[in-house]
Amino acid sequence: MHYRSLSHHLCAVTLTLGLGLGGHAVAADTDPLKIGLILPMTGQQSSTGRQIDAAVKLYMAQNHPTINGRKVEVIVKDDAGTPDTTRRLAQELVVNDKVVALAGFGITPSAMATAPIATQSKTPMVVMAAATSAITEASPFVIRTSFTLPQVSVSIAEWAAKNNIKKVVTLVSDYGPGIDAEKYFANRMVLNGGQVIDKLRTPLRAPDFAPVLQKVRDAAPEALFVFLPSGQGALFMKQFAERGLDKAGIRLIATGDVTDDDQLNDMGDVALGVVTSHHYSANHKSAANQKFVEAFKKANNGMRPNFMSVGGYDGIRVIVEGLKASKGQGGEALLAGMKGQLFESPRGPVLIDGQTRDIVQDVYIRKVERVGGELHNVEFDVQKAVKDPGKTK
Repeated sequence: MHYRSLSHHLCAVTLTLGLGLGGHAVAADTDPLKIGLILPMTGQQSSTGRQIDAAVKLYMAQNHPTINGRKVEVIVKDDAGTPDTTRRLAQELVVNDKVVALAGFGITPSAMATAPIATQSKTPMVVMAAATSAITEASPFVIRTSFTLPQVSVSIAEWAAKNNIKKVVTLVSDYGPGIDAEKYFANRMVLNGGQVIDKLRTPLRAPDFAPVLQKVRDAAPEALFVFLPSGQGALFMKQFAERGLDKAGIRLIATGDVTDDDQLNDMGDVALGVVTSHHYSANHKSAANQKFVEAFKKANNGMRPNFMSVGGYDGIRVIVEGLKASKGQGGEALLAGMKGQLFESPRGPVLIDGQTRDIVQDVYIRKVERVGGELHNVEFDVQKAVKDPGKTK
């Protein structure tokens, strides 16, 4: 009897540590349903972590989700934007905490590092921030509630062509999303008869924009197209003004990360008139968004929600609704419950595509304007129900 129970115990340990065997340790029916939220709460991407964490907390406080008598509990872990740390934390959350889902993922390398764990352990993984097209292809258990760079880059290229912008330089952060943005923007510009006269890249870590901005000034394009990760926009706009590019008649067009709502008021008048494409603005005119912005500010000392917050708010909703559909089961049952969800988000209508597991959403063209003494991204055009162009080959 003793020997059998010991061998049974060893077998269970092997299964739990083995991840690759696809075994979830079975939790008791009364245990909380745990979600592991891995975010860059410190380091260069800390604004992403702060926004998503605040949005998830808001959703949980508003809904107090309980499924079949089991509370839903969120465990937050800080990866400081370091992919090796993300992977280690994900493994610990799956093995030790028995989470039913992993979520967060501030940058693409962190999401990519975790995808094999999601596959091996059959743990659904909700990407709330990272935006490289290929992430959803890295594991059949990945669902995305943020956006993709091709979605927003193609939209601003279309707007540029319609507004007689023909000669452009691109400037992107040198990692997955930036390369996506550069490629899809340039391809669409050329398709529409435009010209990309130079393609510039800056390092993801501690970039200095002054040298590349001098190159832009010397090239004298009609417009500069920019993608930078959330958190770098304020420094970029400062150096854009210092180099006098706004005075040189070079228009700035960008993805919405550059005029991030989290930092926009710190940028000053140089940001006025900048046209961007993005899936969310705190200024978005809808009842659902007005309610969201008011509640978010009230819960966070007046902090304005940005596009990262809405990725987190919708992401936790998708997990909770998926758990309701699966009656609290994780694994493939939870994944099935998340696919195909269609709902009204603060950003507008969204769909989790059942085939690609990626988000289909409206993309807005916005201009920075002063509204009630503050700077806002004011929407003036929309492309409805945009799929990821990276997956519609």
